[in-house]
Amino acid sequence: MSAVLPGHPAADGHHGDHAHDHHHDHPTGWRRWLFATNHKDIGTMYLIFSFIMLLQGGLLALWLRAELFQPGLQFTNPEFFNQLTTMHGIIMVFGAIMPAFVGFANWMIPLQIGASDMAFARMNNFSFWLMVPAALLLTASFFVPGGATAAGWTLYAPLSTQMGIGMDMAIFAMHILGASSIMGSINIITTILNMRAPGMTLMKMPMFCWTWLITAYLLIAVMPVLAGAITMLLTDRHFGTSFFNAAGGGDPVMYQHIFWFFGHPEVYIMILPAFGIVSHIIPTFSRKPLFGYSSMVYATASIAILSFIVWAHHMFTTGMPVTGQLFFMYATMLIAVPTGVKIFNWIATMWKGALTFETPMLFALGFIFVFTLGGLTGIILSIAPIDIQLQDTYYVVAHFHYVLVAGSLFALFAGAYFWVPKWTGVMYSEALGKFHFWASLITFNITFFPMHFLGLAGMPRRYADYATQFTDFHAIATIGAFGFGFSQLVFLYAMIRCWQGKGEKATQEVWEGSEGLEFSVPSPAPFHTFETPPVVK
Repeated sequence: MSAVLPGHPAADGHHGDHAHDHHHDHPTGWRRWLFATNHKDIGTMYLIFSFIMLLQGGLLALWLRAELFQPGLQFTNPEFFNQLTTMHGIIMVFGAIMPAFVGFANWMIPLQIGASDMAFARMNNFSFWLMVPAALLLTASFFVPGGATAAGWTLYAPLSTQMGIGMDMAIFAMHILGASSIMGSINIITTILNMRAPGMTLMKMPMFCWTWLITAYLLIAVMPVLAGAITMLLTDRHFGTSFFNAAGGGDPVMYQHIFWFFGHPEVYIMILPAFGIVSHIIPTFSRKPLFGYSSMVYATASIAILSFIVWAHHMFTTGMPVTGQLFFMYATMLIAVPTGVKIFNWIATMWKGALTFETPMLFALGFIFVFTLGGLTGIILSIAPIDIQLQDTYYVVAHFHYVLVAGSLFALFAGAYFWVPKWTGVMYSEALGKFHFWASLITFNITFFPMHFLGLAGMPRRYADYATQFTDFHAIATIGAFGFGFSQLVFLYAMIRCWQGKGEKATQEVWEGSEGLEFSVPSPAPFHTFETPPVVK
């Protein structure tokens, strides 16, 4: 697929000159970043922003775990504890995971489809810079009277109708982040549908582009739903409406229906691009093409479609009629089928391949292993009578951290190690990468595996204090969490070394036998690539 015609810059080695010719095109210093319209610069800013938010969300999590190390109240009161829980969730979902995937999309989609840039370069700049005031609003909400919102990251009414001004700041921040997501999605869809290189049909497109195309449609479908829910919340709070206020004839359960109609597709928005990244790494280090490419595409689309009809499995304890419970139970189980197709395709890709275990491959394998565990606990939670027992316990916390941390985050790490030589022109340190992987995998499981047992024993989530029989598992989880948090500093150090150019030079194809147009340009990728579109054979 990486065929390049003679006369194309990559073929006759003019890339250096091209980059040089256009050096006067773009401003330098702070202007380069503030007014950035180049997809690579904007992708870099998204990735840096998301890592800063990851560290901020991580600090809140460590504060939570420090409180839970022993029974009794050590560092916080229950009210502030719930502020930490809520802001940790919101910052990780909307500030760390989603922007990181958008950063990958900005960097890789134009390179993978042979486009010179994203379709709407200035809108791309705007959609990034919207994230910054939103992040500042969320952070500042801790310092206003009454503190940050403490209604959980889902902002359930009636709790959220009673919070102080920090709640309004969170609503405003989520509106801004939603607008940013929608603009980013429009950009991604337009770029993929209209700017592919000649000869690249949709079914020849790299898997990462496919997963992002489907994700972008999901975002456009559900972000307005979230906006609607939080706007109704806002009018309930300040303009005398009673959408969710039972005293005025409203229904707090309606908020849950609207929120989860956004919230469940949102879960897949955070995992589908991860599937795309893993679908590039497994074939590269197995030295084989991806097994069942078209079935992967159809499985991704199936997951996206099914994600719209399972939302109320979050609501089995809200007094749903049995018919409703059965429908949502079976629909939820059905999602295991396309997800299983993906897992088997990855395993089949590795079967009889010439495997090597560099850091990206380790993270991809870690992803498959731990994501599958998280998927199995998801099937368990899909069974209504079991879910009614486990609802709002630590079992649920364990489940979604297995799919989100070991799912999305491990895939992001895999992608970063996989492509950072293409971004910086320097190979990362394999020793640091492997240390980061093993430290992350082990401490992650030490942190979240005991939470399954806490949940089965009946420990409810979002509590700052607990009965003494839960002490041991909480102590183990806290030790693991601090280990996991500090392991990420190794990743930070490894990436900074690459940006500083410390390490051996990366070749053009980076990995032996790597496929794809991004490996047909020099490393580091020049500021402007594919001014003449390559032709895909």
